[in-house]
Amino acid sequence: MKVSDFNYDLPPELIAQFPLAERSSSRMLVVHCETGLFEDRHFYDLPDYLAPGDCLVLNDSKVFPSRLFGHRPTGGKVEVFLLKQLQPQLWTALVKPGRSLQPGAEILFGEQLRAEVVDRADLGERTIRFHFPVEECLDEIGHIPLPPYIKRVDEAADRDRYQTVYAHHRGSVAAPTAGLHFTPEVLNQCRAVGATVAHVTLHVGLGTFQSLTTDDLADVKLHAEHWEISEASAGLLRQAKRRIAVGTTSLRTLESAGLQSGSGDTNLFIAPGYRFKHAGALLTNFHLPGTSLLVLVGAFAGIDLTRAAYAHAVRERYRFYSYGDCMLVL
Repeated sequence: MKVSDFNYDLPPELIAQFPLAERSSSRMLVVHCETGLFEDRHFYDLPDYLAPGDCLVLNDSKVFPSRLFGHRPTGGKVEVFLLKQLQPQLWTALVKPGRSLQPGAEILFGEQLRAEVVDRADLGERTIRFHFPVEECLDEIGHIPLPPYIKRVDEAADRDRYQTVYAHHRGSVAAPTAGLHFTPEVLNQCRAVGATVAHVTLHVGLGTFQSLTTDDLADVKLHAEHWEISEASAGLLRQAKRRIAVGTTSLRTLESAGLQSGSGDTNLFIAPGYRFKHAGALLTNFHLPGTSLLVLVGAFAGIDLTRAAYAHAVRERYRFYSYGDCMLVL
């Protein structure tokens, strides 16, 4: 199969630019894999689809303000998108404009703070050495890394809304967006019907949101992302009759870790033909065409059913992408 097999037409006005006033008011397309039937519901209806013995698997990674705006000594504007800390004051990052930011280039952040590009890596990444402990300054000088299809600057409200209510372990450069719909009230309602809640951590990085650079699925290679599962969570996962992965990152963590506690890195790419071992249902937002996320959903729900579900969502005017609506695949 080809990555281009996972393209679809989306009217631009369906791309959500702001979150809803109430997290749990998002619409939820329920997809029944055995029957092929669709239900148009709302996220606050999620407890209706849970039963005793179910376990919601939540990615509790926390987004950090990873987008920095600076300038060259000559005055040209620069954008630095931090990806991963390698050592104290040494990071990998994406930069704009990439052509002029080669090794040796200096970047200024205000009058006192500066950094230097020290190396170039694959996919346009740069290794940057900061001449100050940038991790201590991010809450002051960093911006929430809203995706490029959100055509506005980040606002103060995004620091709360582009974050799940259960976010705990700081390390992601993009939100695990399926979890953005949860409120404490909905979580309590899920527990009230007998479902348990297990937290896992996968720090969302380039492996999740990068564009695929090849059209042949067999040639796709993802960047590794770090995951962690506590023994308490692993115990809940092993005891569950059915595990509902909240988001593609939770699903990839489940399939990578095998219900065991521990930590590691995963570059698992899930495509049609993959045999799922640990997830019985998937809650996910609507994803961009031709991405590894949409390929994963196609592997879980089936290609034809996924295409039909997305066509239905477009017809019914669902809101798409990070601040949009969601889909529950059963």
